[in-house]
Amino acid sequence: MAQREVVDSLAALSRFAGVPREELEWLAARGEVRAYAAGTILLDEASPSDEMYIILAGRASVYMNRGGAWRKSTEAGPGQVVGAIPYSRMQFAPGRLIVEDDADLLALRRTHFADLQRDCHALTTALVHEMIDRTRSHQMAELHEDRLQALGRLAAGLAHELNNPASAAARSALTLADLVDRAEHGARALAEAPLGGVQLAALDAVRTACAPSATSSGTIELAEREDQFAEWLERHGIDPVGADTLAASEVRVADLERLASVLPPSTLEAAVRWVTCGRAARALAEHVAAATGRVHALVDAVKRFTLMDRESVPGEIDLAQGLADTLTMLENKSRTAGVEVRFEVAPDLPRVYGFGSEINQVWEKLIDNAIDAAGRGGHVSITASSRGEDVVVFVTDDGAGIPSQYRARVFEPFFTTKPVGQATGLGLHLARRVVLLHHGDVDFTSEPGRTTFQVRLPVSGAMPPRAEP
Repeated sequence: MAQREVVDSLAALSRFAGVPREELEWLAARGEVRAYAAGTILLDEASPSDEMYIILAGRASVYMNRGGAWRKSTEAGPGQVVGAIPYSRMQFAPGRLIVEDDADLLALRRTHFADLQRDCHALTTALVHEMIDRTRSHQMAELHEDRLQALGRLAAGLAHELNNPASAAARSALTLADLVDRAEHGARALAEAPLGGVQLAALDAVRTACAPSATSSGTIELAEREDQFAEWLERHGIDPVGADTLAASEVRVADLERLASVLPPSTLEAAVRWVTCGRAARALAEHVAAATGRVHALVDAVKRFTLMDRESVPGEIDLAQGLADTLTMLENKSRTAGVEVRFEVAPDLPRVYGFGSEINQVWEKLIDNAIDAAGRGGHVSITASSRGEDVVVFVTDDGAGIPSQYRARVFEPFFTTKPVGQATGLGLHLARRVVLLHHGDVDFTSEPGRTTFQVRLPVSGAMPPRAEP
């Protein structure tokens, strides 16, 4: 491609629309146009980044190693710049730069950057803006990737949490249909019996007493009551299947004796069946309501945790609610791991300003790590309180602690002490970045038996909204 064609191609790109032609000529004279076939690896992970590539045609993508698997992080097309760039501190490739489609690239070696910055001010400005956009795109890709990782980690636990109440509701609904049928048969038999006022009053007294017990009985006491009712039912020739329902209610054997004293045996059986089936049906209805309520609460927690309807909109953040939702999302993990979690939040905790879904990612990462560190039989505590114009959250575990040789690297990107495939090493790095972008800070202390991460965020109104990089 002739130099004039290169300059025309550069001038046609929106990124360089305001750059004087002489500066584009300077770039074309020192750069080299190269054609690359799809699949070409321009830079491999950790290799020196010595050239800047301006994409004239085609596409190139950056792939990052996430837990042993290569995943696309960002993609660039015509007019965008990949590789080295002026003023960037990147000396080595953080990932793998691959040509996606057959591409024409203008390559400029890093050795020309000093002259570029001195002689081509408009071009340098355009490249700095490109660097800012690229940084923002890379950060958003990392945040999105970490969010997907977090939701992936939570998915199995949530499936279990949702399956339990859903299955319970389904089982209760099936049993409920049978109970209603049996209660209807009992009611029909009672309707055919000529019951007087005394008999109806005794029946109504037993039905009223069959409300759920207001006091919690111990297992032994409940078993004894169930045996008493089963014995009474068998003595009167009635199927003892309803003994457990009677035992869990306020009714007494004496109440049944009074009912038996005013009803003939054939009517007594129908009356007891009607009362016990009605009570059992109401209990199952309560179970269905509780189970579906649990499902509803979990779905609400997921919606609040992700803020799926307000993902890109900043606003005031209720940290207490965000922490509670995160604990709900991680409840299955902590229970399965045998870790006791304690949560304490100061009353009237002030709100902070920012992006709720990103702040929730911080809590998810810190609490998830704390549960892993505590191990079976361990303890995790989360506390939140206000200090002056800040809200401070502490996440503490009583695990083995962070080895001293690793403490300086905790927030480094891609650093992890977990086995390959179990972590990306981005969690704490991104958590710290999110906190810093919200004008806060995060730090930790660690010793054997106690590790505490402290997050400080300014109260809403104490600091302006974050400035995007």
